[in-house]
Amino acid sequence: MVQERDRVESEKRLFDGIVEPEEEEDIEDETYHERLARYKSETGLLEAIQTGKAEINGLPILFGSMEFGFMGGSMGSVVGEKVARLIERATSEFLPLIIVCASGGARMQEGIFSLMQMAKISGTLYYFRQRSNQKKKLLYISILASPTTGGVLASFGMLADLVLSEPQTSIAFAGARVIEAILHETVPEGSQEAEPLMEKGMLDGIIERKLLKYYVAFLFDFHNLYSFLYGNSDDLYFYYQ
Repeated sequence: MVQERDRVESEKRLFDGIVEPEEEEDIEDETYHERLARYKSETGLLEAIQTGKAEINGLPILFGSMEFGFMGGSMGSVVGEKVARLIERATSEFLPLIIVCASGGARMQEGIFSLMQMAKISGTLYYFRQRSNQKKKLLYISILASPTTGGVLASFGMLADLVLSEPQTSIAFAGARVIEAILHETVPEGSQEAEPLMEKGMLDGIIERKLLKYYVAFLFDFHNLYSFLYGNSDDLYFYYQ
């Protein structure tokens, strides 16, 4: 979404770290540190999120993208700290913020340390929102990729100014199996996907991945974020032709 690449790797790599049922016995004795080392080796990533500075049609932004292939995109202390620092930098540098979410939720192996990331990130977003109210230019957009669940959904996933999703994205606080095991009720098929949630008003839009860049650029233009670069937003229309 941020830039065109000369070569796009197969999306199969996103699922390389997911353990199939018949393989679970082989790794059930892994320690947490051993599992982290394995995912780092298999994915080439240091953690379940990548953050940095980027541009969309010339507009500088701060950008975060969660990687489901790294321990199911789970949020531990490192992921939470990186998200919090990303938001703090967006606040201090006065830049729009985009975070692409794809996560199974808080990382169970870190216990309460993973759960406290929800409060920490929510707090940093509060100050981001305060500064936005003062200047009326800051904007935070979250994009929910499949799946987005648990503590990520319950914190920065749904606390954005605009919450977008890809079609048929799985979005839920608890998965269908957990709900059915606890409540002994059947979860209707498709009820935890983006489309019914859009109908209930929980999402602001469902956008195909290939159109996300243009849709986000339109949103930036609508919020007049390009004016300080281009002076007149009409000059930006050639990007959308």
